[in-house]
Parts: sequence; structure tokens; C-alpha cells
Amino acid sequence: MRDPYRIWLAEIMLQQTQVAAVVPYFERFLARFPDVGALAAATEDEVLRLWSGLGYYARGRNLRNAARLISSRGSFPDTLEGLQALPGVGRSTAAAIAIFAFGHRAAILDGNAKRVLARCFGIEGERAQWDLAGKLLPARACRPLPGCEGLHRAA
Repeated sequence: MRDPYRIWLAEIMLQQTQVAAVVPYFERFLARFPDVGALAAATEDEVLRLWSGLGYYARGRNLRNAARLISSRGSFPDTLEGLQALPGVGRSTAAAIAIFAFGHRAAILDGNAKRVLARCFGIEGERAQWDLAGKLLPARACRPLPGCEGLHRAA
């Protein structure tokens, strides 16, 4: 299993933000909040101070609120439903965490994937796109490509 806390943090930070912009924030967050308990214990002001510059401040507030839920529960949710129940975690983000942290088989349907489905398959409408994305998944969970095995461990 890979670290769900780091994967969750990266996925939330990467919503609406480019990777190059996120890296220094991610590193500062991990230095100050190395685990979900540390983030749960932080004040909202402290979290938002470190978030400052990433924009969409609801993401920072949701991170702290979700960390408090996870901490009170005693473990990180490991199902799509459990992940999606966290504040600020939608269907695609829950799928990304489930795939990268727990090895689940799930579709990730971001804006780019939706455009591909619309253009290549003529599928409009989110429900139809999710249905098609699920059908297009391979029969089993994918393994990392050779040489890429360690990429998500650091995330």
C-alpha cells in the first residue's frame, strides 16, 4: 500500500493547479503536517496560511475538515464510497486515491478525459461518460510501467 495521506494531499492540491506550482506547497505542507493527525490538529488559519497562493481556499478548509474526520475515525477510508464522503473529494479524486493508494480498479474522469470521450465516442453528458469510462477499464487493475514503480510512493 502507498501512503494515502500523501496521495490525497497531492490530488487535492492538483485540482485546478499545475504540478509545477504545487510542488513547493506540497513539500511545505508535508514538512509542517507530516501525517493526517498533524493536519487534523492544525488550526484553519495555520492551514490557510500554508495554502496561501494556491487559490480555491475551500480546498484548504476541506483538507483540514477531512483530516479531522479521518483522524476521529482512526484510519483512512479505503473504499470509493468512504473516500467520496470526505469533504472536497469528488468521484474522480476518490478514484485516483483508491487506485494509487489501495490498488483499486476505477475510472478517473477529469475534464480532459470527458473531452476525449465526447470527441472520440460522441458521448455527451456526465452520466453516460462515467458509464463508458467504466466499460473501458481493463479487466484488472493496472501495474506500473517498467521504470515507473516508485513514482507514486513519493506522492
